[in-house]
Amino acid sequence: MYFVYLLEGRGGKRYVGFTSDLKARMKSHMSGKVYTTKTMLPVRLVYVEGCLDASDARRREGYLKKSGGKKFLAKRLKDHYSKL
Repeated sequence: MYFVYLLEGRGGKRYVGFTSDLKARMKSHMSGKVYTTKTMLPVRLVYVEGCLDASDARRREGYLKKSGGKKFLAKRLKDHYSKL
């Protein structure tokens, strides 16, 4: 199984990625080993989707990074952001 995930970091910056080992990937993000999220620390996991194969996860990751996917996430996480 593969996972597509959304991280939120300092200043409200967001990062969308995918992995087959979410626990290990989060450990890498949290320890500053991922170049893209190093400046966003600390980061927290805000959203996760499971996918059956890598190509599906890559496709979903690409969608979530585009305007339609950003709108989807905004709607999906509406309650989350209203509580902050």
